[in-house]
Amino acid sequence: MTKSNRLTSESWIAAGFLSLAQNGPKSLRAEPLARSLKTTKGSFYWHFSDVPAFHTAMLTLWEDRAFSSIVAELDTMPDPRQRLRALGQIAAVSAPEEMGGQDLEPAIRAWGRDDANVAEAIARVDAKREGYLADQLAQLGLSNPAFARIIYAAYVGGDDLCSRDGGDPAPALTTLIDLILALE
Repeated sequence: MTKSNRLTSESWIAAGFLSLAQNGPKSLRAEPLARSLKTTKGSFYWHFSDVPAFHTAMLTLWEDRAFSSIVAELDTMPDPRQRLRALGQIAAVSAPEEMGGQDLEPAIRAWGRDDANVAEAIARVDAKREGYLADQLAQLGLSNPAFARIIYAAYVGGDDLCSRDGGDPAPALTTLIDLILALE
């Protein structure tokens, strides 16, 4: 392997997300991931001290991409109404296919049912997302916390449904957001 095509920690994490989405959390071990990348386990251990450290790196990246990166994009928009409408579109965009695509978030949620660390990461992301929704709605005078909860529940449920049937969650989510915004 030449220096220019050596695997990076990001390569391993992307392979982990894809494997999680396709094969479940039991596949998140050095040996099966090394086989999928056609390399040795030594490369894995060059980047991660152990499998739990790899899991932590995966969750850290997911937390950033699932919330912080999205909010950074939304916060460039001046109006909460505009941010909420854009959120309906942005949130419905799947992870890249090489990272598990539309199946990634449902796979992470399934993993969290059996792993306390994953469940904690999911809870953090859920709280941040729902809090962001509530804040945007409150800026428009829509302070009932149930509105944020309903939108977020529609997102999570729609994401799960669409991962199974290949549908697009954006139309339903943006319609719901528009209905709630009409109450303003």
